[in-house]
Amino acid sequence: MEMLGNRKLGITQQQAWDALNDPETLKKCIPGCDKFELTGDNQYAVGLAVKIGPVSAKFSGKVTLSDIQAPESYKLSFEGQGGVAGFAKGSSGVSLKPNADGAEGCELDYTVQAQVGGKIAQLGQRLIDGAAKSTADDFFKRFEAEMQSRYGPPPAEASADGDAAPAEKEGAMAGFMRKMGFGKKDKDEEGDTTEKPAD
Repeated sequence: MEMLGNRKLGITQQQAWDALNDPETLKKCIPGCDKFELTGDNQYAVGLAVKIGPVSAKFSGKVTLSDIQAPESYKLSFEGQGGVAGFAKGSSGVSLKPNADGAEGCELDYTVQAQVGGKIAQLGQRLIDGAAKSTADDFFKRFEAEMQSRYGPPPAEASADGDAAPAEKEGAMAGFMRKMGFGKKDKDEEGDTTEKPAD
């Protein structure tokens, strides 16, 4: 199985690098993961529950980082045993770079090559690929949510979809309300009440 992808992240390259090297963050964001512990130099013990089609299994294994070029890239290799369900092993490359257009945030590119054996391998490539893609999407959803809770919404998102648009709407609505005669309370309270009875 091979998979590659590209994601735009609303955090700096350094923030993304720190998060992708933090076992607690990874444990939170990897679907089904209940263990991600540093056991040695750039080596981690991992435990996760996986469900592909009708097969559910608890995998335990290890992840080893190599070719580390902070804060730009690393490679990782992984292997896991899932008992009768089978095994998985493979490698992945992760690279980070500032956004090409100069916008805030960064881009993440990743590649994954993996082999599976045992019951899981009998499920067929399409099912395995679908589960892998869904797991990757789920990981990035969780990762982005975690980064937003840690660092706030991405600046571009805040100005494009968030802060600016509601402000415009509120401004237009406030103007409309003023035309309708609402929103003049300040003046009314200052004693300018002569118009009020006329309504």
